[in-house]
Amino acid sequence: MSGSTPFYQKHHRHYDRGYRSKELESAVSQYQSSSSSSYAARRSSSRASASASAALSASSGHVVALHERTTPIPCSYTRLSSSYSGLEESRLSPMPKRAKPTYLAMDKENQIIGYVVPIFRGSQEYASGFSDTEEARVKESAGYMARRNLFTSGLEMERTEQTSRKVSMRESAERISLSKRIYENEEHHKRMNKDSLMHAPEFVIKPRSHTVWEKQCVRLHCTVSGWPDPRVVWYKNNVTIDPMAHPGKYKLESSYNVHSLEINRCDFDDTAQYRVSAMNSKGELSSFASIVVKRFKGEVEEALPMPRHGLISEYGITFDTHIVDGFGVSFGREGETMSLGATVIISPNLARYQPEVQWYRDDVLLQPSKWCHMHWSGDKATLTLTHLNKEDEGLYTLRITTKSKYETYSAYVFVRDADAEVEGAPGAPLDVKCQDANKDYVIVTWKQPAVDGGSSILGYFVDRCEVGTTHWSQCNDTPIKFARFPVTGLVEGRSYTFRVRAVNKSGMSRPSRVSEVVAAMDPADRARMRGTSAPWTGQIIVTEEEPAEGVVPGKPKELEVTEATKNYVVLSWKPPGERGHEGIMYYVEKCVSGTDSWQRVNTEIPVKSPRFALFDLAEGKAYSFRVRCCNSAGVGEPSEATEATTVGDKLDIPSAPGRVVPTRNTDTSVVVSWEASRDAKELVGYYIEASIVGSNKFEPCNNKPVKGTRFICHGLVTGESYVFRVKALNAAGLSECSQESEAIEVKAAIASPTPPYGISVLECVRDSMVLAWKQPTFIGGADITGYFVDYREVINGVPGTWHEANVKAVSDRAYRVSDLKENRKYQFQVRAANMAGVGIPSLPSGTFVCEEWTIAVPGPPHDLQVTEVRANTLVLLYKPPVYQGRDPVNGFYIDIKEADAEEEAWRGVNEKAVLTNYMKIKTLKEGETYVFRVRAQNKAGVGKASEPTEPVLAETKPGTTEIVVDVDDDGVISMNFACSNLTPDSKFVWSKNYEEITDDTRITVATSGGKSKATFNMLAEDDIGIYSCAVTHTDGACSSYTLSAEELKKLLELSHDHKFPIIPLKTELAVELQEKGRIRFWLQAEKISANGKIEYVFNDNSLSQGEKYKMNFNKDTGVIEMIMESLLPEDEGTFTFQLQDGKATNQSSLVLIGDVFKGLQKESAFMRKEWHRKQGPHFVEYLSYEVTPECCVILKCKVGNIKKETVALWYKDGREVKGDEKLTFTEGVLNLEIAQISKKDAGVYEIVLKDDRGQDTSTLNLTEQGFRDLMNEVFSNIANSSTALKIQSTDEGIRLYSFVSYYNEALQVTWHHKDSAIAFTDRIKSGVVGEQLWLQITEPTEKDKGKYAIEFHDGKGGLKRTVELSGQAFDDAYAEFQRLKAAAIAERNRARVAGGLPDVVTIQELKALNLTCNISGEPLPEVVWLKNEREIVSDGHYVMKLEAGKYASFTITTVNTTDSGKYSILVKNKYGTESADFTLVVTEGKGDLGVTSYLTDADGNVIIGCKSRPTTPTERRKSVTGKKMQKRKDSVILQKPPEEKEGKKKEEKKMEDKTDALSKTTDKKKAAPAVASRVGKQETLQQPTTTADEAKPDDVPTSEKPTEKPQINKGKNDQDE
Repeated sequence: MSGSTPFYQKHHRHYDRGYRSKELESAVSQYQSSSSSSYAARRSSSRASASASAALSASSGHVVALHERTTPIPCSYTRLSSSYSGLEESRLSPMPKRAKPTYLAMDKENQIIGYVVPIFRGSQEYASGFSDTEEARVKESAGYMARRNLFTSGLEMERTEQTSRKVSMRESAERISLSKRIYENEEHHKRMNKDSLMHAPEFVIKPRSHTVWEKQCVRLHCTVSGWPDPRVVWYKNNVTIDPMAHPGKYKLESSYNVHSLEINRCDFDDTAQYRVSAMNSKGELSSFASIVVKRFKGEVEEALPMPRHGLISEYGITFDTHIVDGFGVSFGREGETMSLGATVIISPNLARYQPEVQWYRDDVLLQPSKWCHMHWSGDKATLTLTHLNKEDEGLYTLRITTKSKYETYSAYVFVRDADAEVEGAPGAPLDVKCQDANKDYVIVTWKQPAVDGGSSILGYFVDRCEVGTTHWSQCNDTPIKFARFPVTGLVEGRSYTFRVRAVNKSGMSRPSRVSEVVAAMDPADRARMRGTSAPWTGQIIVTEEEPAEGVVPGKPKELEVTEATKNYVVLSWKPPGERGHEGIMYYVEKCVSGTDSWQRVNTEIPVKSPRFALFDLAEGKAYSFRVRCCNSAGVGEPSEATEATTVGDKLDIPSAPGRVVPTRNTDTSVVVSWEASRDAKELVGYYIEASIVGSNKFEPCNNKPVKGTRFICHGLVTGESYVFRVKALNAAGLSECSQESEAIEVKAAIASPTPPYGISVLECVRDSMVLAWKQPTFIGGADITGYFVDYREVINGVPGTWHEANVKAVSDRAYRVSDLKENRKYQFQVRAANMAGVGIPSLPSGTFVCEEWTIAVPGPPHDLQVTEVRANTLVLLYKPPVYQGRDPVNGFYIDIKEADAEEEAWRGVNEKAVLTNYMKIKTLKEGETYVFRVRAQNKAGVGKASEPTEPVLAETKPGTTEIVVDVDDDGVISMNFACSNLTPDSKFVWSKNYEEITDDTRITVATSGGKSKATFNMLAEDDIGIYSCAVTHTDGACSSYTLSAEELKKLLELSHDHKFPIIPLKTELAVELQEKGRIRFWLQAEKISANGKIEYVFNDNSLSQGEKYKMNFNKDTGVIEMIMESLLPEDEGTFTFQLQDGKATNQSSLVLIGDVFKGLQKESAFMRKEWHRKQGPHFVEYLSYEVTPECCVILKCKVGNIKKETVALWYKDGREVKGDEKLTFTEGVLNLEIAQISKKDAGVYEIVLKDDRGQDTSTLNLTEQGFRDLMNEVFSNIANSSTALKIQSTDEGIRLYSFVSYYNEALQVTWHHKDSAIAFTDRIKSGVVGEQLWLQITEPTEKDKGKYAIEFHDGKGGLKRTVELSGQAFDDAYAEFQRLKAAAIAERNRARVAGGLPDVVTIQELKALNLTCNISGEPLPEVVWLKNEREIVSDGHYVMKLEAGKYASFTITTVNTTDSGKYSILVKNKYGTESADFTLVVTEGKGDLGVTSYLTDADGNVIIGCKSRPTTPTERRKSVTGKKMQKRKDSVILQKPPEEKEGKKKEEKKMEDKTDALSKTTDKKKAAPAVASRVGKQETLQQPTTTADEAKPDDVPTSEKPTEKPQINKGKNDQDE
């Protein structure tokens, strides 16, 4: 709230004008009047004052500062907020109040921004209003201003302005001083006369009584004065109204002594007397008002109307609220989740603005809980029912409240029972509540279910569960039928929930929804916990404090029987007045009526609550009861006994409801009303059941009882007939069913139409006007029979009385109203009528002047209608204007725009004017909404546009059908249209060029069910046009068909074909060859009956069945055929099949002459020959070849019709070759394999298949081009198997290589360097090793860098494998080459002992020993002999020699025992060192055998006693290694004469023996370690030898490796030479 608070409200909130002193009141009134007068005078005095006054009256409340040219003193004005304006003050308070004058300048946020100095205001105005002096001064100022503007100079103007400013400042100071004195005087009077201000409450405005309709809102308000501020309390029938106890129902407001009570959505219970009470310390005063709520006898308006006085707009903004996309009638099942939502449009759309969103169920405000969740997303309100129960059934209302208004939207939600756990079990009870809760006692109530499972309910079980646990315990041992049960034995202070289950003979129902939590405590304690208190009355009651202890409680009061059934009796009483401070408990006693024997019921545990339920009483007996109080001081006296109470049900089951009357509502619902049950006590509600006529199966329409006698049953099937019945229920049970209602068919009810709208003027003359209007949006379910027009004259803006323009209804939507007066103003209204009656009138039209139109252009077209709406097209119909202007109308223009577009968005559909009163628009976009208008033109120009149509959505509705044109067997042409959405009142209306067809001379219309047929009587050019069919009382079901001249021609031809039919043929006469070369002539008729006849004709001669011609006619398939065994020269000509079936005929011919005949004859002969060939063994697939991935060639063929005796012989170039020994009869495939094919395998291959039935031959030519093609395929497989080129360094250079799976010597390979073929030299060579193809680059240089490729030639495109030998790859390979080259040189030239020494030498003493070995190395190695690791020097005993730099000898001239030991030879040069060891063992002498010398042979074996040396180095290095000879597998074995075969076998046997011997020798050479063999008197030491081929891996160059150290194994009988 903006603005400053008046001073009397700031310091004394209840200080009022009525309590001011006379002097002060007079001064203030004079101040107010003078202020307004001075402002008015100064507005006309000067431009400066005018600006200040304008700033003062500006509604924005902004501060405006005025700056003078000389002394810049800021002067500003501020205005009080609009909420404190005079108008608002009078509305909010009945007593006029004024604001305290303030001199602080404030902005919108009430922040002080300056000081206000009023201009041209003197102290006189405080004393005498607008005085004569002031008047003169104002006049003088005005004259002065005029003279100054005309005559004075600028200097005089400045001087005058300074003087005026001084006067203004002096007057302002005086005014401030006077204001201060007034304020101080007021404060003094308040302090001195405080008591005089206090007075009792007084109603300035009393609340008044209201009579309202049900569902409306009502507000009671009053104005109360008094000091101190009175406290206002509202009562309903003397019961305090608590808004918190009924959220959303009541709203209390108090503002500035104005108090109001708003009652939302009134119902019958709100009919009462309302009292408002005002209380303060001076007294109390009340005022009364009554509210009477009536039910509207028509349809109940569900929307909640606005309060009578409206709501105050927020921030000066009026919000417009619309609820769209709402939820409809919904159906759910127990346990499911349901969401209700609606889109809310609030305009203007303010960011972060939050309206008040409320949800109601049966007019009860819903609060968020675990059962219902509410969500507001800014534009959509959603209510989610998380776990449906029958308690959730009801009318749901969404209420959106803004500060301007509120909108509501309602729909009913039905909840069906969940499937029973036991078949035939009843539905779950509902609406379980706890009442009359006390310390150890609570009454549980519920409502019976509508579904009993097919058998009556035997009773109910009540379960309880203590809060915090999940254990449910049953409260009653036997089922009770009464829907109310007292649960005892609760523990004080603990909280419980309850549920109920129903049981019948089939089983137990599902449990109900649990009740709300209830605490076992004293009601007074519960009230104190809630914090409620009674209204203060101004009286203070002082009571004497009771003794602290030792008081025996008195008698309980007001003991009575509150409830009595055959199962239990409930007693209630009030605590005694004398009971002390400690708590009391009670004992209950009973006595059978007629006796004096009192029996205590609760002997063991006294009860704490003033309620008690007694069970196990004898039904039919009468009992009296009394109660005693007890505490620690003792047991008190008993209360007064109750009157005798007979045990039994006091509450009877209600009687059956009266007559049930159903009435139509919608196409899926019926309104059911009934007479209430008579003399029903404590009625809970009614259940309604419905049954389809004839089914005798009733289903509940509601699962939650309704209290009224009228209910809308939803979810019915349209078109079905139903009967209804009603049951009443109370706590005692359900009544008998009412009598069944009359059967009623479910369809929409007929009602009077809604008002027409869009009234416009089509023509106006001197005394009449032609009006047009639009059809009502709802016609009431029946055709509109006519319209009634009323008019009234408007004089000086005041409408007159309505007059009828037509007594008889008009069928058109245009009417001329006559007998008007020229140049008078009129308003019009229109009412529509149907068979249900005349609807309410439309809103009054705009005011039209009755004056003659004289414009040259035509008036607006009218009665625009949209039909045949599809996704991209629609048809617009319109009527020409009534007023045509000076010349006749010669065309129309149609305009279109999107519905939400601006007016500037109108655009034309047609560039050229159309002459018809309709147009098909084809430029629509699916899903877009459009509006249309039409303009007419004549020679003078284009006239005014018509009223736009209603928005039309471009979409094809589901179920849309089109007109189908049909021609029957008799040639009759008809148009057919079907509609599946018919209503009982729907009609098919056929039109031509969109004018209804009434003349049946050209077309006959027949309608049956949902189909209508329009048959042309005699189709001709006169029938050309657009035919359409529309179905009334549907959602725009219509379609059209354009009969053009081309379409007419097609239909006439089709009709002729049907009148004079031909037999349709699927295929024309054709010929085909069959097995044995037979010739088959055939055709197939599409449709021919069993009575059809066929005539076979050749060259105009009829053919008949015989040996040459075989005829056949399959009537099921329509296939007609004629078969001939062969074609002879005389069969050349034309064959014709002539067909006849009733009146339908047809024929088909085939001409076989010339080359066509000869080709068919030749092919027939060939097929006949082939058939004979296939009678014996034959080739199904002739001989062909296949190359496997292993480059093996397989010749194969497939044979058929073979048996065990069938023989297959293979030949090559006429000579038999050996192929498959066995025929694979199962697969019938014969193979001949050629492995490692070469040129010698070229030739002509032939296979002969024969047995006793005959033979067949197949030949394959593999010579010249055939062989080349085969080899190219082999080469292609080899190329595809090649690996990528790899780089390898050797000691000679760089090698590039690739592996293939198989190499053939005929394979052509080209090596490329930098895309050029390589010319091989001694430095660059290529070769093949096994399956490796390599290119060796010896001593590579920089020129050898680049891309290398190997190209395989296969006679086609070939295949290339490339590698890049440059950059890092070349550098790495070259470095590796250098390393390997150096290593090879070092290995080749290092010092080594070539011939081995024996490991052990045994010799007799006194003998001479000589050992010789070979050494090598470049440069010549240095030789050193060692004994026991010490160097030996040559002397007379040891002689060491080196001969020719190659032979090193060691001699001991005379061996003695001291010479025994380990001897070594050490050779070394710059490339390396090598040593050889032997051990000398000297034995005792046995005679002189001479000198023993050891030499090595060419194999490095030691020869004992031989002084000769190896002859040559070649001989020394020579080693014999044998390789197993690979026997080439001959794939083709020529069959030779027997003698040649024998010789060949002998030669092969010799070769195999030689090979085996060589292999054995090689295997012995490879054995390691060496074996010493004794031959005669010589010891031969054999060492393993390794050949270069064996040491070399496949892809590694050959390199020499050091030989292994020789060993000697001497035999047992060694002898010295």
